[in-house]
Amino acid sequence: MAGGTRDFRAPGPDTAVYVISVAAELTGLHPQTLRTYERLGLVTPGRTGGGGRRYSHRDIERLREIAELSSSGIGLEGVRRVLDLQNRLAALAQRNEELLAELEATRDALRQALAVRRADGAAPAVNRLPVLRQPTPGQSLVVWRRNNR
Repeated sequence: MAGGTRDFRAPGPDTAVYVISVAAELTGLHPQTLRTYERLGLVTPGRTGGGGRRYSHRDIERLREIAELSSSGIGLEGVRRVLDLQNRLAALAQRNEELLAELEATRDALRQALAVRRADGAAPAVNRLPVLRQPTPGQSLVVWRRNNR
């Protein structure tokens, strides 16, 4: 506390801070509905030492999404499936980003290796490495990776 001021920072999106009554008010849902969603595994609020539920901002957003899906006529099992598919899609998108970064790192390493070969006086070879060719629109590139097990 410098100069009598406190440094208040907003909690992160996963910090469980809202009690069930506040979460219910923020989402427009009844507290019993929140308990039902928890029992069904659609949301998992944090718990205090005494067992009280605490919801994060991310939980509130998820509850709003569940309410929106439910109000559009999707049953709770359908909601569960939609949320599961969204989670899987996000995981696949993340994995795709990782693979793209790995591909670019491989390209850079191959370019550097070719540059070293050329600097050592090796005859410039025709670029037959497909990984180094720049893809053109509509063209696919397949990269195989051996598992060294």
